[in-house]
Amino acid sequence: MDLYFINKPNLDRLVKSLSKTYKIFAPVKSDNKRFYRKTGEDGLGDSVIGEIRAVEPIKSFYFPARTKIAEYFSKDNSSEKEKPIAIIGAKSCDLVSFKVMDYVYAREPFRDPFYVSKRETGLIISSDCTCYGDTCFCVAIDIMPYPAEGFDINLSELDSGYVVETGSSKGEKIIKEYFKLFQSAEPYIEKRGSYRKKLKEDLLEHVKKSKIPPKDSIQPAFKGKFDSGLWEEVAKTCVECGACNMICPACHCFILMDQKKEKGFERLRMWDSCLLMSFARVAGGANPRKLLAQRLRNRFDKKFNFFPDTIGKFGCTGCGRCTEACPGKIDIREVLSKLQTS
Repeated sequence: MDLYFINKPNLDRLVKSLSKTYKIFAPVKSDNKRFYRKTGEDGLGDSVIGEIRAVEPIKSFYFPARTKIAEYFSKDNSSEKEKPIAIIGAKSCDLVSFKVMDYVYAREPFRDPFYVSKRETGLIISSDCTCYGDTCFCVAIDIMPYPAEGFDINLSELDSGYVVETGSSKGEKIIKEYFKLFQSAEPYIEKRGSYRKKLKEDLLEHVKKSKIPPKDSIQPAFKGKFDSGLWEEVAKTCVECGACNMICPACHCFILMDQKKEKGFERLRMWDSCLLMSFARVAGGANPRKLLAQRLRNRFDKKFNFFPDTIGKFGCTGCGRCTEACPGKIDIREVLSKLQTS
């Protein structure tokens, strides 16, 4: 992976040029939170490249909450081709989620054409975190607050610009095409290293307060608590809204629904939630997980037991979004801590 440096005016110039090819989204700040917004034609504007991850996960760009997958008896054959998507400012916790999403949707023989097309044509310009949020705990599960893989180009923010790292042939091609905008990264590499080291140390101190078990002990601890009363205790404040599933960068379940249109019908794929009673219900009304505590346990089972066995990775990225979104104040860090202590 090659390293370069780009100053902020030149990054604006690069983004303007890329907007001719891509539909670009970057985070902007509102009420101390970050949300993706379409940008690019006038540069980055008030976009926030560093800081922490946005509220919404980037899965929503590749696996939208609502996707039309088929249409019946419709005479509307119009199909306007959209520009591929470019995400600027994606963080490590979102990129790691692709390990799960790609396993589910990009493997043979059941490759999802909608997901695969967006992944293949899209561009990811990620960035280091420059601070952390109260609910962040990525380092507790060995995910660093700066990307290691999964990006085409990564930006490490410094005072005057960004250290640029290429992570794919697509990224290298962009650097080559706009080479005049870049300069040597050598004077900035040491500063990047010190920034990363400082943030990692600060975040490690932060997560110590949560008493999360060591990464390698989480799966055995979960198995030991599978039949305990912990899940009934945690489920007491759950309102079964599914927010934790919807906001999670690695949750991927869906339901199919047919909808009548003015002319014909369309079939939609929509996000589903394993916390909802209807999720596991089958024909005839049978439901293997009638109890809310069983469904909540299933969520943790999938993330901290199933995926470690299946792909050698957790189905959780330590982003803390589920804790922020939960109206019942269920903190995933507290649950992980109780796996070892309760």
